[in-house]
Amino acid sequence: MSKTNNFVFWGLYAIAWLIFVGLSIEAGALLVNFFFSIYNPEIIRNLYQKLDLMAMYNESRLTFYGVYSFILIISILKAVLFYAVIHLMHKMNLSKPFNTFVSKQILLISYFTLSIGVLSHVARQIVKSLMHHGFVPDNLNQFWADSGAFILMGGVIYIIAIIFKKGIEIQEENELTV
Repeated sequence: MSKTNNFVFWGLYAIAWLIFVGLSIEAGALLVNFFFSIYNPEIIRNLYQKLDLMAMYNESRLTFYGVYSFILIISILKAVLFYAVIHLMHKMNLSKPFNTFVSKQILLISYFTLSIGVLSHVARQIVKSLMHHGFVPDNLNQFWADSGAFILMGGVIYIIAIIFKKGIEIQEENELTV
């Protein structure tokens, strides 16, 4: 592998770590907000991202906890997705990348990506229906605005994983015949 490709790979590895750390901080902050909402709901409007859902909390706690659960699950899944990417990049042997570990890890990444997309889409539709019932969560779109992109990306990664798996099967057949 050339020096340029190796440099790009390690640069992307560092970027993946930065994204993972950022997403982990976001998920942790949202989790802290959630626990504060249980014990002291009045302080919520002063916490992370000014995620003030007090009107929803006062109107219906079940709705508040349902919507906040979607926010938490999606943010945690994004952090786990990038952990899987980091794990793949750390364990992958660049001189011989076609092996079963890489294939399984790419498939796992596609499942995480597709799950994030589907959950984001479901959450967006639920919030849209809540808007018709008098709840006005105006600042929640940031958590699932990219649901379509995640669904498309998950599908593409899944196709790549299937092609990768077939390539490994062909490689193993070739090694047995030689």
